[in-house]
Amino acid sequence: MLFPRDAWWTALFRAAPARLDVYCDVTTPSEWPNPTEVTMVDLDLDVCRTRATGAVFVDDEDEFARHRVRYGYPPEVVVQATAAAEWLTGALQDGTEPFRSRYRTWLDTVGW
Repeated sequence: MLFPRDAWWTALFRAAPARLDVYCDVTTPSEWPNPTEVTMVDLDLDVCRTRATGAVFVDDEDEFARHRVRYGYPPEVVVQATAAAEWLTGALQDGTEPFRSRYRTWLDTVGW
């Protein structure tokens, strides 16, 4: 799991035989209240890449639309979340690191 600093997303890298090799959550930026804890708010949007074809898709746009009204997401949160989903879609499609190969080294290190 990757929790980048100052980014509106997290990423879960999955080893075979999982159907999805990368699953990203659009979130508020991660924070570390102490060295053993990371927190963020999941904003429902997910951007995923399938292992078999490399197809990339955005999931749960309906939940994001409902929750932005129900919970009153501020306009800046909506702008940042939408921008993060768009960036992730492009990055997963064109293989921008860490989504090209760097994560595979870490999976190999932990024995996946």
